[in-house]
Amino acid sequence: MTSTPVSAVILAAGKGTRMKSALPKVLHAVGGRPMVLHVLDAVARIGAARSVVVIGPDMEGDVAPAVAPALTAIQHAQAGTADAVKAARDEMAGVSGTVLILYGDTPLITPATLSAMVAAREAGGHAVVVLGFRPEDPGPYGRLVTEDGGLSQIIEAKDASPTQLEIGLCNSGVMAVDGAILFDLLDRVGNDNAKGEYYLTDIVGLARQSQRSCGIVEADADELMGVNDRADLAVAESVFQSRRRAAAMAAGVTLRDPSSVYFSWDTELGSDVTVEPHVVFGPGVSVADGAEIRAYSHLEGAEVGVGAQVGPFARLRPGAKLGAKSRVGNFVEVKNAILGEGAKANHLTYLGDAEIGAGANIGAGTITCNYDGFLKSKTIIGKGAFIGSNSALVAPVRIGAGAIVGAGSTITRDVAEDALGVERSEQVEVPRAAARFREKKAAEKAKQKKQE
Repeated sequence: MTSTPVSAVILAAGKGTRMKSALPKVLHAVGGRPMVLHVLDAVARIGAARSVVVIGPDMEGDVAPAVAPALTAIQHAQAGTADAVKAARDEMAGVSGTVLILYGDTPLITPATLSAMVAAREAGGHAVVVLGFRPEDPGPYGRLVTEDGGLSQIIEAKDASPTQLEIGLCNSGVMAVDGAILFDLLDRVGNDNAKGEYYLTDIVGLARQSQRSCGIVEADADELMGVNDRADLAVAESVFQSRRRAAAMAAGVTLRDPSSVYFSWDTELGSDVTVEPHVVFGPGVSVADGAEIRAYSHLEGAEVGVGAQVGPFARLRPGAKLGAKSRVGNFVEVKNAILGEGAKANHLTYLGDAEIGAGANIGAGTITCNYDGFLKSKTIIGKGAFIGSNSALVAPVRIGAGAIVGAGSTITRDVAEDALGVERSEQVEVPRAAARFREKKAAEKAKQKKQE
């Protein structure tokens, strides 16, 4: 949190043509979340009072609803970064303190860096603080020219002298600006350049002309990477995953093969959780202390209780809730179903729209038939019930506590507590029928070969 008000303008009007996608660039996901929402979250975490996302005129139907309740402003003519910020003038009316200017395609920026920028602007009384970084190849980036410990100018690479090109500190484009003078500076930006555009970087020189100081905060290059195409998106995902893996292990999670585990932006893992190789966490997953997620499992929208075991090769879909010490084994799928404490479904099972009581045991090959082609219905299995292998429970149906369902049964009616429910044809045995069958077929095969 900061000591004075903070607001943010997030530039997201770029068409992102290099993505070659019908989806606006800033809505492409990193860690299962649109990039622009990562930026908004970072701003929210430092207590920003107001955030405005600047979008293009064709983005009101997709980007605007995605970023709500953040305000949106439309940049009608794409005339440069300064013009983009000016588009937010009405939505930013009356702001004071510091205004952060960020980009919707830089999803890796952190709240710590934003807080450092705001603190540096406040402490130094600066008009502008620019976020700098030192890339391995500074080639095309604008250079940050310093003087007496402050920022004197931003010079584009194409305009830099050989001496200035040796500067390793580059401009990320992210700024913290004194809100009281932001739009005054922007109104003074001209477009006398090759592209005829209004460049945000010009406000540094304008502030200096007004005898206002400017400062610099540095951040890691990874944090400031912008995503322009699918290759960049893959790199951003890799950086995000590396961060999340490191954070998980630092918090007491065992990852058997960290590089093969994939997290979502909101994955929550308790202490002493063990995650085996090739596990994917989609959005909305929480795993309680001491649980084990075994190899090749996929979880999304699920809650895993204390000491529970999932997998290997299990799939938890949205609405799955596993109680303490429950077990979901190999090739088991759970959707919108609750497993009570100690309940087990160890093999080859589908549990959808169901409640499974504590200590119940679900045999291999069992399915809850929850959908009749029109409506979904619920299956309730009582505490301590035993469902035999290869059973089909046709919902809506209730299996009472302590009841047993015989293997191979198709259950269409409720089974009472402690009762045995069986639905299958009576077994018939014909003596020596198998032997006679083999003798007959052997004779037929021999006759066929003789004719050939």
